[in-house]
Amino acid sequence: MPAVIAFVSQKGGVGKTTLARALAAVCSHAGLDVILGDLDPRQQTLVHWQQARTAHRVSPGLSVEAFKDAADAERAGPCDLLILDTPGGVNDDTLAVAHMAHLVVQPTGPTLDDLHPTVLLFHELVAAGIPKSHLVVALCRVLDEDEEEAARAYLEEAGYEVLDGSIPESITYRVAHNRGRSLTETDEQAFNARADALIEELLTKVAAITSATDETQEPIAVPKGGAA
Repeated sequence: MPAVIAFVSQKGGVGKTTLARALAAVCSHAGLDVILGDLDPRQQTLVHWQQARTAHRVSPGLSVEAFKDAADAERAGPCDLLILDTPGGVNDDTLAVAHMAHLVVQPTGPTLDDLHPTVLLFHELVAAGIPKSHLVVALCRVLDEDEEEAARAYLEEAGYEVLDGSIPESITYRVAHNRGRSLTETDEQAFNARADALIEELLTKVAAITSATDETQEPIAVPKGGAA
C-alpha cells in the first residue's frame, strides 16, 4: 500500500502545486517509485510541467497521472508514494481526498488573507473526522523572518502543526518551474538549500507513514541535501 500525501488549499497560488512537485522530485531522486497525481482536470498544471521536464531532459523523469477525482486516484498503479495535488479552492472531492490521505499538507502564504482560510479549512476537515495529527501547514511565499514567525505563531495558536522552514518568494523558483524543475533543482544552491529544510521534514513524515503502512518494506531513508 503506498503512502498517500495530499496537498490542499482554500485558495490558489499559495504553493500547493509547487510543494507537490518538489516532494515528488526529491523522493524520485532518493529512488522511490512515485506517482504524482493531478486532480485538476481543467488546468492540469502538473501534466504540463512534466512535459516541460521531459522537453528539458531533467532527470529523473517523473510519473504524472491526471485523475478525475479521489475515486479515480484510488485506482492508481502500484508505487511507494502517491502524491495528490488538488485544485485550488475546496470542492466536494476535497474531503474524499483528505480521508484517503495519510497526511494532508496545506501550504499557505503568511498574510491574514491566506492564514484565516487555512485555519477554516483545517477546522472543517477536523469536524468531518480527519485526525488533527494528519494535518500540517507549510509556509510559502515568505518575505522575511519576522513575517514567517508571525504566521507560524498564528497557526500554532489555532492548534495546527507547522512544518519547519519556509519557501521564500523568488523568481528563481518560477524560472525553475518553467524548465520542468522543482524547488530543489534550481541553478542556485542557496535556494535549493532553503527549500530542502521544509522538504526534508516532509520526507521524515513520509518515512514514518511508509513504515506504518507496509511492515515488509524497508523504511524510507531521508536524503540529506535534497536532490543533490
